[in-house]
This record gives sequence, structure tokens and C-alpha cells, in this order.
Amino acid sequence: MALNILFIGGTGQISYPCVERAVAQGHQVSVFNRGKRESALPQGVQSIVGDLAGPEYAGLAERNFDVVCQFIAFTPDQVERDIEIFTGHCGQYVFISSASVYEKPARHYVITEATPAINPYWPYSQAKIECEKRLQDSRGLAWTIVRPSHTVRTGLPIMIGDSDIMARRMLDGEPTIVAGDGHTPWTLTRSVDFAVPFVGLFGKEAALNDIFHITSDRAHIWDDIQKTIARMLGVQAKIVHVPTDTLVRYNPEWIGPLTGDKAWTAIFDNSKVKRVAGDFQCAESLEEILAEPIRHLQQRLAKQRPPKGDFDVLVDRICREQSALG
Repeated sequence: MALNILFIGGTGQISYPCVERAVAQGHQVSVFNRGKRESALPQGVQSIVGDLAGPEYAGLAERNFDVVCQFIAFTPDQVERDIEIFTGHCGQYVFISSASVYEKPARHYVITEATPAINPYWPYSQAKIECEKRLQDSRGLAWTIVRPSHTVRTGLPIMIGDSDIMARRMLDGEPTIVAGDGHTPWTLTRSVDFAVPFVGLFGKEAALNDIFHITSDRAHIWDDIQKTIARMLGVQAKIVHVPTDTLVRYNPEWIGPLTGDKAWTAIFDNSKVKRVAGDFQCAESLEEILAEPIRHLQQRLAKQRPPKGDFDVLVDRICREQSALG
């Protein structure tokens, strides 16, 4: 059955392939954003230009969409406004949360939706947890919470800093950093693979007022991820392993993305979403997973290489001091 769907966002790392998938499935799709991305929307998609804080946003309720997908709300007040606007005016409100909300470290090595949402390290995750609570406490709005993990399309997966800078360092034969010993399993999911079960949740009674994560079933260790990136760039990775606690002492801002996320094992059980959205397959080889991000990187580097700066100075210092320990 064709549905009338609104994507709030729609041109981002994860949302754009979801828009493409929804169109391919025959749904009527509209996209609301500020209209500043260069990506051309698929044919037939209606673009609605506006701002989350603008009066035009509240007017979306009048269209009574079957499904509203919220990709760009990150704070509880944004979700509270959505609850006010869309209650009684949409059949299903889908909120994009994050798998980083799960407790660190998880009490079991395989993460399910029953794993508690407790992250004392990262304000980003804490805000997403509070957004989820506001939805769960709401009345009259049929919601679905979706938690992506590390999903890739245009950016390369790294542990800290800017991925283009880390890639440039690889290309220049300079060392890069991996937190810990590099053997922590980490799950990467292509956005195009995420899109299949995500759109499969639309209009499903069993998806209402429930929580699902969507990830690949396969994990890779961080050393293999970084070595594969380097190999696909035609160079050899020069990895320096640094304890997470040490990295956080160098830069306290890294406690969120490291201690609050990437420093821990991330292996997921996707059986819940498969029961509702249907079975799906994700790319498992790193070469296939990284092909699109590498292509986007090369296009960016062809236009402009990121210059050396303070981040390089810090990385060089950490690598030098850590290597001195032998």
C-alpha cells in the first residue's frame, strides 16, 4: 500500500538512501529541510523548504502524513514540539535515535533492544535518551524509535577526529590513532542496507510504540577497518595504539565518542526488526562496505585536501609520546 511520507531531513548520511528506498517502494514522498544540500532528490519527491523553528514547520500538520520520519531532532525540546505538532496529524512518527544510547559497557556481549539505555559519558547520547523518554511518555502519538549504529555512506569510519584528515595522513605516510589494542569488534552498516528494513517498518502495526535498532549482523575489529581503508587508498596503515583513558587525558572532548561509544564492543541482534520489517541482508566485506565512502573521499580530495592544523599537531604529539614508550 502506497503511503504519504514526510522526511524531516532527507538529504543526510542515512536519510537520503531511505528517501530513495521509499520512492522505489511506490510511496508518495516529501522532504522538509533548509534546502542547502547539493544532492538532487529522486524524481517525484516534493521538496518543502523551511526551518524547524519556523512557522512553516508547524503547518506540516495540516497535511496529515501517514508517516513522519524525524532525522534532525537532537534535543528534547525539538521532540516536544513534534509531539505537539503531529499528535492527531500522522499515522506513525518515526524518531531516529542512536545505538550509542545503550549502556557502556553492555551487560551482555550481544546488544538487543532490551539492553538498558544508559550512557553516562556522552551528552549527545543522553539527549537522545531523553528524546526517547518524551515520546514514550506522550499520549495520542503513535511513535516508532529507530536506533542506527555506525552507518556509512559519505564519511569514512574512524575513532576520533575528522575522517578526511585521517585519510590525508594515511596518504602522506603519517601515523594514525586507534584507541585500545585495535581488536575491539565494531559494527558498520551501509546506509543503503539500513534503508531496506527502515522503510519496511512504515505502516506496520507491530512497529508502533516500540523500539528497534537496525545494523549489520557482522562486526569487524578496528585494526582491520583502518588497514582496509589504507589498502583501498593504495597505502599501508601506520597505526599507533593508544589506551582510551590516555586519549581522553589529551583531549577531554573525546570521552563522548570513545568512552561513550567506539571504545566498546558493538555486536547487535537484529531479530526484532527482522520479525516486523522482514529479513534483510547487509554487506559484510569491508571492501564492499567502504567502497562508497572511499569514492566520496576521493571526490572531496580532488577538489581540496584538508590543510594541516592543530589536530595534526595533537595527533603527532600523541603518536610520538606513545611510541616512545616502546
